[in-house]
Amino acid sequence: MQFDSTISCRRAFVAIAVSAVTGLMAMAEIPTSYYLPASGKKEGELKTALHKIIYNHTEVSSYNALPDYFRRTDVYPVGNERYGQWWDMYGNIPLYVRNGFSGLNREHSFPKSWWGGSTDTPAYVDLNHLYPSEAQANMAKSNYPLGEVQTALYDNGVTTVGYPVVGQGGGAAQVFEPAEEYKGDFARTYFYMATCYQNLTWKYTYMVSNNLYPTLNASAVNLLLKWHREDPVSQKERDRNEQIYRIQANRNPFIDYPELAEYLWGNRKGQIWFQGSSQIPEGTPELITPVQGMSLEFGEVAVGSTGTASLFFNGNYLTGSLEVSIYSGDVDMFSTDASKISASVVNSDNGYWLRVNYTPTSVGEHTARLLVSDGGLAGSLGIELRGQALPVPELHDFKALPAGNVTESSYLANWEVPVYRNDAGETVEDVVDYYVVTRTVYRAGEAGQAEDLEAETNELQIDDCEPGSRESYNVRSCRLGFYSARSNEVYVDLSTGGIADVTVDNPLGWAYIDGGVRLVCTTPHTGVRVYDAAGRLIRLIPQVSDNAEILLTPGAYIITTDQQRSPLRVLVRQ
Repeated sequence: MQFDSTISCRRAFVAIAVSAVTGLMAMAEIPTSYYLPASGKKEGELKTALHKIIYNHTEVSSYNALPDYFRRTDVYPVGNERYGQWWDMYGNIPLYVRNGFSGLNREHSFPKSWWGGSTDTPAYVDLNHLYPSEAQANMAKSNYPLGEVQTALYDNGVTTVGYPVVGQGGGAAQVFEPAEEYKGDFARTYFYMATCYQNLTWKYTYMVSNNLYPTLNASAVNLLLKWHREDPVSQKERDRNEQIYRIQANRNPFIDYPELAEYLWGNRKGQIWFQGSSQIPEGTPELITPVQGMSLEFGEVAVGSTGTASLFFNGNYLTGSLEVSIYSGDVDMFSTDASKISASVVNSDNGYWLRVNYTPTSVGEHTARLLVSDGGLAGSLGIELRGQALPVPELHDFKALPAGNVTESSYLANWEVPVYRNDAGETVEDVVDYYVVTRTVYRAGEAGQAEDLEAETNELQIDDCEPGSRESYNVRSCRLGFYSARSNEVYVDLSTGGIADVTVDNPLGWAYIDGGVRLVCTTPHTGVRVYDAAGRLIRLIPQVSDNAEILLTPGAYIITTDQQRSPLRVLVRQ
């Protein structure tokens, strides 16, 4: 088991959330100048102004803690006949909060594969497009674009998947059509995503194009505007928008001002949008974000490790530096990277990101408060800090299984769920946050090219293979930033539609790792020799097994073994 000390803030198992409240939450007041930078603009300038307002927000850093946030954003409210149930816009199975998140998935309504699946973007954990989804419906909708279904292949009464009507789908074979009562919800979600993340590069362009404006394709605009008009903003959306504002400190402008969609893509395109008559007194100090009443919930962190959150500060007319301090409770376990923040930085368009750390020294729940004051503000701002420390996890070995459903361009990677026997002799599953699948692609005459993919369950569909190529995969489990040992390597031959016997003509492969290479082989290799670019023998290793790692300084190398017919040419990057 290993711990990744360089884990990014988005994978640091830090969650930003609002404290639980009793009864209905009071509506948060939008800072008067929140949308002011967009007022007086039109078309592309208006969209970019909105992008700048909503893009920099306090990020939910723990994908695995999303069910905790859904308890605040996606549960039927008190007084509703379905109170206590998850509010699932994909299925009609009554699933209750008291039973946890069983039967549900954390669904990217705007498919993450459309931007390449990278987790290193706030889009990956942005609650504005993340919803709880019944697992079967989520699998059926896959990463299909929105559309109206002409011939249904799946229909559970809420989610319909099938062949689209003519002119929809952007070339996709199938589309996903939500229930009538949620079509406007999804339309405004897509308006938000096309605006907030107009800076992303899209891998799939069923509904979006790689430009800053209009970003949405013409067919997508027609569909989404239709749904937006026919299904106006609901109280559900307004309540959810307020909750997310208290969690992320950003809002969906198309819920606050539905007419913005018309100004950007619809019947008011070309006209200048004005926020209205609201004005702030010139020169009045105002802190737009963070928001009063927020709390930073770091979730579960292993003792001795550090969870980190980035809290965004932005405001107007601050007259002096902001003072930041931690007080009350377990103050020794929380820290910030600054105690003062310059007014000029907070007042700027880029704002300031404050890092807040939680480093627990004992098992248990810990709390403290972050106080923000001065800067010319009237009064101070308090933010609660919460974290739960657990012992360092013990992760057990498990096996990767042969790929299933192999075609010339796709396959299903499978692996066992890691289990162990407890002190009572019972078979128990490891608690796993997610799995890391290391996929390696082999091309003739080239070294294996590796990439890490994440999976929530013990399988992962790979559907972008080059016909005729060969691939392999191994898997690690992850819990609290710690990783299990790598599983065995499974090889897939896309040219035959089956499992490859790589020992015939390519018994040894390699993949990049930080500071060296990882060797891939079906059986142990002996007499491993590593030569530098000048031909000098610099390393002699008696024997290596599958997934052996060799640390090397940046440069070009040649590796041979007793079993390898032709030398491997290896380039270690800086």
